[in-house]
Amino acid sequence: MRLRALLDTDALGLKLLGGEEELDRTVRGVMTTDLRDPSRYLSGGELVLTGLAWRRDAADSEPFVRILAQAGVAALAAGEAELGAVPEDLARACARHRMPLFAVHESVAFATITEHVVRQVSGERAGDLAAVVDRHRRMMTSGPAGGGPDVVLDLLGSDLDLRAWLLSPTGRLIAGPGAGGPALPARTCALLAAEHMTAGRTGRRGPHRVTLDGTTYSLFPIRGGQRAAQAAARPAQAARDVRETVLSDWLLAVEADAGDWPEERLDLLQGVTQLIAVERDRREAARTVRRRLAQEVLELVQTGAPPAEIAARLRVAAPVLLPGLGAAPHWQVVVARVEWDGAPAEGGPVAQALLEEILADPSPGAPGAGHEPSDRIAVAHTGDEAIALVPLPAVSAEHDGSESGILADALLESVRDPLSAGLGDDGRLTLGVSAAVHSAEGLRGALEEARHARRVAAARPGGVCAAGHQELASHVLLLPFVPDDVRRAFTARLLDPLRDYDRKHRAELIPTLEAFLDCDGSWTRCAARLHLHVNTLRYRVGRIEQLTGRDLSRLEDKLDFFLALRMS
Repeated sequence: MRLRALLDTDALGLKLLGGEEELDRTVRGVMTTDLRDPSRYLSGGELVLTGLAWRRDAADSEPFVRILAQAGVAALAAGEAELGAVPEDLARACARHRMPLFAVHESVAFATITEHVVRQVSGERAGDLAAVVDRHRRMMTSGPAGGGPDVVLDLLGSDLDLRAWLLSPTGRLIAGPGAGGPALPARTCALLAAEHMTAGRTGRRGPHRVTLDGTTYSLFPIRGGQRAAQAAARPAQAARDVRETVLSDWLLAVEADAGDWPEERLDLLQGVTQLIAVERDRREAARTVRRRLAQEVLELVQTGAPPAEIAARLRVAAPVLLPGLGAAPHWQVVVARVEWDGAPAEGGPVAQALLEEILADPSPGAPGAGHEPSDRIAVAHTGDEAIALVPLPAVSAEHDGSESGILADALLESVRDPLSAGLGDDGRLTLGVSAAVHSAEGLRGALEEARHARRVAAARPGGVCAAGHQELASHVLLLPFVPDDVRRAFTARLLDPLRDYDRKHRAELIPTLEAFLDCDGSWTRCAARLHLHVNTLRYRVGRIEQLTGRDLSRLEDKLDFFLALRMS
């Protein structure tokens, strides 16, 4: 806004004392100060409001005005409440430095002027930013994107003073404020993603508002144009589309309460989300090559192609997934499945998108660290199953099982809460992770291993579960193949008498049984763990045997109890 516009608003109570020839200066902000030297808080273009508390005598006016002029301040407005009329020495100093000077009537609060200036300047900035956003949109839809979402977020910060972060569905930080901008903790990112998914499952339109640790955020969904078009083509399956899109939407988290915004600003932010959606579609298209590589390798493996043919395809995939790697990598296979209750839904594409996102998490020590996380992901899908081919840098000439690679538990550690919110009560995600293999001959076994591990994960309670190859070397491998009714009957027959007794007498027989088995039947170690006398422990174990008709000195009965506890 221009300085002369301030004089046109009678409610501001401003009277021009000098600098009429400078009234076309642009006001870019407002600041209230009574510091003798406020230069550290000035960036140029401000209307400075002062109550003159810094002035002790006439000699103070000259250095104060000089500091404002050197900082590029647009004008000075002095209040009359403290000294009555504005001092002549201040007017003379402003004239020497060509600084426009206003007097503020004592009946007008500085807050009134501040609110007016901020509202006018923000409105003008919004218009300027809207033009920039529109220009960027035209550029990005007709050619390569320049700078990606980081440029858009920097525009929001510089032109609208809005801090914003772009997050993936799992809460992974995709883009944020520029250098020196505030970091958003990983835990906050995960909570915002979970809140966004929870709100999205209700079908409510964004933006969604949420308050975390005293800070309010407004959450705007980012839907890719391609995915939105696919959803629009399936109106009869709207319920399914909600479940699919909520698990794949990017998220723009703005540190502000959009509930108080005018329609113009909301429209502007919607334009920003559309602009970011263009970049998202570009990244989605870039994954096509990696998906095709994974699909080709998967088809060769599943059709029993010769190892030499599979090895040739892997040599093509390696430099694409880990550029500059040099030696042929080792590989791991990850299998994922998304299943919905009720009406059947297409789980394969959703599992594929989620697996790509989960594996893109740039956690410390992740394979391929140092490269763009999404550039090392190759995921195919067949039916309701998604299969990822993950390269690991070869650490030795022969496979000895020493590679750490992807660990099943760590894979879901940071994304469990957001995914659980997105899946709700009617969806499940289960994953299985193979051991690393160093050749094409081992890839088929790795695929079957990952599938078996996923079945083990599916046998566990919870909406988001994973299992690794390490768990396939024990009795746990058998559990997923036991029918549900058999599992329930077996567990009830062994454990229900103990549970009933614990409810009536608070005897803690179930915890005692678990500790006894965990200590391999050692009386002294178990008693020490439970802080019991050995005789008390012997009494409890005897009660367990009496209620169940089993003998905990027999290996068979120990194993039955162990399996029953695992299945329960």
